[in-house]
Amino acid sequence: MSVWEEHVTAALLGTQRKAAPKLEEVPLAEEDAAARLLDQAGLLAVQRRAGRRPGRAEAGRLVAPAPAETLPVVPAAAGRRLERLLGGDRPRLLPEWLGEAAARGYRVPARSLPDLLDKGRGDRAVRPLIARTAGQRGAWLALQNSDWAYLLTESAASVEAVADWAGGTRAQRVAYLTALRLNDPGAAREKLLESWSRETAPDRAAFLAVFEHGLSEADEEFLERSLDDRGKDVRQHAADLLARLPRSAYARRMAGRAQRLLRLEKRTVRSRRRTRIVVELPEEHDDAMARDGIPFHPPGSFSPSAARTGVRAAWLREILARTPLDSWTESSGLTSGELVALPVADDLAHDVHLGWARAALRQRAADWARSLLGDGALVEEAEAPAGLLELLPEDERDAAAAELVRAAEDQAHLLRLLSRLPSPWTGPLAEAVLALLESVLPDADATRFVSQLCRLADERLTPAAAPRLLSLAELHGKWPLVELAETLRFRHDMLQELAESP
Repeated sequence: MSVWEEHVTAALLGTQRKAAPKLEEVPLAEEDAAARLLDQAGLLAVQRRAGRRPGRAEAGRLVAPAPAETLPVVPAAAGRRLERLLGGDRPRLLPEWLGEAAARGYRVPARSLPDLLDKGRGDRAVRPLIARTAGQRGAWLALQNSDWAYLLTESAASVEAVADWAGGTRAQRVAYLTALRLNDPGAAREKLLESWSRETAPDRAAFLAVFEHGLSEADEEFLERSLDDRGKDVRQHAADLLARLPRSAYARRMAGRAQRLLRLEKRTVRSRRRTRIVVELPEEHDDAMARDGIPFHPPGSFSPSAARTGVRAAWLREILARTPLDSWTESSGLTSGELVALPVADDLAHDVHLGWARAALRQRAADWARSLLGDGALVEEAEAPAGLLELLPEDERDAAAAELVRAAEDQAHLLRLLSRLPSPWTGPLAEAVLALLESVLPDADATRFVSQLCRLADERLTPAAAPRLLSLAELHGKWPLVELAETLRFRHDMLQELAESP
């Protein structure tokens, strides 16, 4: 047996495993000293990786088997399609595949879990979908591999309690705390309080993030104390969570600040009584604002749309975003639609409406979302309207999104907006996108725009649009249309496979 064969045999797992041979000398066909050195180094690497004898697990450290699965696995054809997606065939369609599988109550095949969990390491957006389809084995694997620990904060899968709360790994404890918050939020809070003062700042931040599950007024006292924590991330998590409690002391403080900055002014214009919103921007960023989680440089404070008013307008938006929306309707006696329709002095309507939009997203306020979308003041934005659309009832979304598409003034904004519109694009929204395509196809200067639009549509547009796109491709000879139609057919088959019986 050759030296190489002896090392391969030593590396194999099984009853015939052998100890690795010593590397005193390796016979070579040539006398080249450099080649001899490289071969020696290669064989030594194999020996170090594979020639190690297995050890024994310490008592009490044996890995428990994965819990039994409760969800059925996807149909076989759908499982093969998943392998194609993970292997690089139209990988951008993976979120849709996972979303459809989750909606149908399926889990992914066990053989695909490692590749899928690796995908989630680099793509945060797909993590919630992975958590919904990874099953019990996915959560079990995440406990064994810290690279996949993100799944534990996303997954509602049951996890065994950590025998030693103080001695468990962060991933184990986050998993346990998440499961406990989902079932008994109060017990989870009390468990955390037992060791809170002894935890490190990164651990405290990770544990506090779990409180979004089962958040209620019962958490207020603990979160309020956490505003004074030494850890910056802990303080920010606490402030963000308190902003979701509309009857908390934190919400009252924010409402007080907001009411001092915005007021209704009645005046006579051409013999008619008019009402407008007058804004007074915050003068300074004081310690109380800092304690309540309003950053000195809020995200987006230097974006192009905020350039005219700078950081003071950014503070205003942050305060409005954290103020209960009910405080405006209760204090003014007006509806959300009436408030949004009021003119705003000093050209600050965009800032006021953007702050309200962020509050609507945080508070899941569908009535405010409807009013803000209908007013059109946020048409130059892209991210906020897309989020507001998701708050609307399903039967309203497509029509509202179609109006946004038709109101967009330039191609760059259209692409930003469409990139954030949730899928699937059906009904009026699909019609608006197809009409947009038809209108720009004759323009020789719009080739790049058509290509980018087709790339966005391939993972969002309803597959039922494929025949119409093929007709457009025959008429205009545009290759992106053909590629788009083929991708829509791929998606049609993908969805059909998931609709089959397992």
